[in-house]
Amino acid sequence: MTECAMPALSVLSFLEFFDVKFCSVFLVFLIFADILKNKPQKNFPPGPLSLPIVGDLLRIDPFKLHLQMAKFKDQYGDIFSLRLGRRIVVLNGFKLIKEAFVQHGENFVDRSSLPSITDINQNNGLVFSNGYMWKQQRRFALMTLKNFGVGKRSLESSIQVECKWLNEAMGNEQGQPFDPQFTVNNAVSNIICCLVFGDRFEYGDDYFQNLLRLINEVIYLHGSIWAQTYNVVPWIMRRLPGPHQKIFSHSEMLINFVKLKIKEHRGDWDPSAPRDYIDCFLSEMEKVEKDVEAGFNEENLCICTLDLFVVGSETTSTTLYWALLYMIKYPDVQEKVQAEIDRVIGPQRQPFMADRANMPYTDAVIHEIQRMGNIVPLNVPRTAIKDTTLGEYTIPKGTMVWGILTSVLFDESEWETPHIFNPGHFLDGEGNFRKRDAFMAFSAGKRACPGEQLARMELFLFFTSLLQRFTFSPPPGVEPSLDFRMGMTLCPKPYKLCATSR
Repeated sequence: MTECAMPALSVLSFLEFFDVKFCSVFLVFLIFADILKNKPQKNFPPGPLSLPIVGDLLRIDPFKLHLQMAKFKDQYGDIFSLRLGRRIVVLNGFKLIKEAFVQHGENFVDRSSLPSITDINQNNGLVFSNGYMWKQQRRFALMTLKNFGVGKRSLESSIQVECKWLNEAMGNEQGQPFDPQFTVNNAVSNIICCLVFGDRFEYGDDYFQNLLRLINEVIYLHGSIWAQTYNVVPWIMRRLPGPHQKIFSHSEMLINFVKLKIKEHRGDWDPSAPRDYIDCFLSEMEKVEKDVEAGFNEENLCICTLDLFVVGSETTSTTLYWALLYMIKYPDVQEKVQAEIDRVIGPQRQPFMADRANMPYTDAVIHEIQRMGNIVPLNVPRTAIKDTTLGEYTIPKGTMVWGILTSVLFDESEWETPHIFNPGHFLDGEGNFRKRDAFMAFSAGKRACPGEQLARMELFLFFTSLLQRFTFSPPPGVEPSLDFRMGMTLCPKPYKLCATSR
């Protein structure tokens, strides 16, 4: 080895040593900074010992997270904490969640900012916006949907027409086994599409079916470990390939669909004759253009419309997907529902919302499907906007809060047989329907689902119409399974059934 090579090697060795030492020091610095930043305040709810930086990420199974929350509850009580990128307070049980979201509702009115969401909507829209803009957009959406018939007979007739189309599609299967998921999804989605876009889509429309599949996959991926990791370390995950990138590519395709609809509306828009939500929003943009903070601009129109489209398509259709599964799982319950339909409505006349008051058993079955289906088990996260005391613990301002709906819908102090499918939960001793305070399928407080009234109408009319026309059964030799698939919503694993005309 030459003499001139020796100093070069020494310098190289020194640089390698320096790099390793620098990285070690920097890592130690990050760990200590993380510990100091996330040190719990006084009276903060207890929880498992978390690792630096990743917190409890390695401890959770996102596909069974609602079940893990029950185990943590058994260990730490109704209120405990976790670390998933930040400190999270988890609330369990009907009484505690009611206290937080109803009695202290103003303190938990804001949504939490999740990178996997905000990187798409930039804090716009109806679901994840906050403050003045959220109040204005929620008010406008509720008013507009009401004007277009939500809760009124005019929309009821539109749903009845869609029921006919759905029944025809089911009949076309001629009693052979098929998966009803996207047929039901299309039917339900057509209702919100008429309200928002002014259009319905044929069940054989491949383009629209693909959009529904994109929604389904985005909802699923948002509950995956990839999305959870993204929310913990977004600055890393933004640069890495993986399934989480589909959340953004799929969302972009959905946004482009909405943008196209907005462009079409602008082309033939008549402010004096609004046809749907988009037309009304365009008019509102002109009326309140000086009120910038209210969010009446085209960017927000796109995200608000997307929120209505996705939520209005996904949640009710998932509930109906559970409903058909429970009917093939419990044929005796199906028979009782059909007997009540035959007695009150008959075999020919279409169901009306007015019939519900005379059909307590059917109403009870629908509620029990919603309870057991538990489609939003973790609820949508909220944020404390001020320091709040719950019991002996203090939740600091800015803390993300999860109100676990699983713990309410299966609360052993509220339900007689919480883990058994039992329509009797919603019937009194004389067989009349009874309301239950612990039925929080639509959440509670100021952030409760704004589409509750529409969802209730859709569930009753679609469900009774289907069971009036068909008897549902599993394929020969198949035992129905209640296994689930966990994403942002809890959905049955794909299954097939047979729809036999009555």
